[in-house]
Formats: sequence, C-alpha cells, structure tokens
Amino acid sequence: MAVTVDELAERVLAAARAVGSAHRYLLGITGPPGAGKSRLAAHLATSLDGRALVAGMDGFHLPNATLRAIGAVDRKGQPDTFDVAGFVERLMALRDNEIQVPWPVYDRALHDPVADAVMFGDQRIAIVEGNYLLLDRPGWSRVRAQLDEVWYLDADESVIADRLRRRHLRGGKSPERARAMVSASDLPNARLIARGRERADLVLTATTGGFHIRINRTVH
Repeated sequence: MAVTVDELAERVLAAARAVGSAHRYLLGITGPPGAGKSRLAAHLATSLDGRALVAGMDGFHLPNATLRAIGAVDRKGQPDTFDVAGFVERLMALRDNEIQVPWPVYDRALHDPVADAVMFGDQRIAIVEGNYLLLDRPGWSRVRAQLDEVWYLDADESVIADRLRRRHLRGGKSPERARAMVSASDLPNARLIARGRERADLVLTATTGGFHIRINRTVH
C-alpha cells in the first residue's frame, strides 16, 4: 500500500515532536541523481506548512571559478567538487534551534551557488536533501551523525538514465553529449550513491499515488 506525501509529513512531525526542544529535527533525503529528491523535499516542506525548510546539499557546490582553477569543471557534481567541511559545519549549526542559520542554494540559471539565500528561523524541521548524505568517504562520513533520520529515494537505473538525459537536453547539451554524460558520469555516480542504500532508515520508491516504504531493520 502506498503512502502519500501528507502521510510522510505526519511521520516527520511525530519524529520531530519526539525530539522536542532538544534541537532542530534534521531529516535527510538522499538517493541517486534523477530519483526525485528535490521534488519530494519541496512537497514535504509544503505539507509541513511553514514548520520546515529545505536545506539542499547543492548549495555547497564549489563555485565555477574554483573548479576552473583546479581543473575540475568536467567533474562538477562529484564528491570532491563540494565544500563538504562547510556543509558539515552548517549542519552542526542547523541543529541548534535557538539560532537563525543562513543556508546557500544552488542557482540552476547561474550554475553557481548563492550564499545565504535561505534563512532558518522559527522552523524546527530541516529537510536536508542531497546525493551524498550516506557516502562513506573522508569528510562525507561526518554528515550522517548530524541527521536524525535519513530516507533513501530509490529508482530504477533506466528511469534515472532517461530523466538525466532529458535534464541535460533541457540544459542545452546536444543529444550525443547528453548520452555521454549519463553513461560516463551520471550512472557511475548513481551506483556509488547506491552503496549507502542499506544504511538509510527508510527506502522509498515512488509509485502511483505515493510511495512504497521499506524500513531498514539493520540500522535500528
């Protein structure tokens, strides 16, 4: 039986109430690129009606100027092209529900991060969305400890490939370049991210009318 976004939001509210005033409740939503994480995070925030904001990992992309300087433009989006130390530091601040915390966003028109574009204030829930929340690599392995719960949004590789190809086309890539980027970069990256699936608290799969849920008993 599928659950709706509103039902998922009620689950988040219950978990946040259990935490109480100890700290902001940080829910992580991760999974491969093209799985629909950003859309799910936005819909959850809407359902939570002002009690939550989205804290996207993509705001911690290294700026294009930095990537050009280190010769990493072609690898943009890979784990080492993010400011992971800054991401972890801001997550630690975000847990403190007594302070306002500014958060950067990634501007898809500028193709660059914009500093302090979102401000967390009275919100007691942060929906932290990004590819590498469960990545077991230096720097990234510190992320999980800052999150109260992590959901993994799963999708078939064929679905991911088609969505990413169309995303590249919308971004102005030629059909040949789009296919090359999917096969050479996007899908290998998706497989890297999938290694963290079994460390998630829940695994969600989109279906007609909502999401199927699998609880990972091994992490409880």
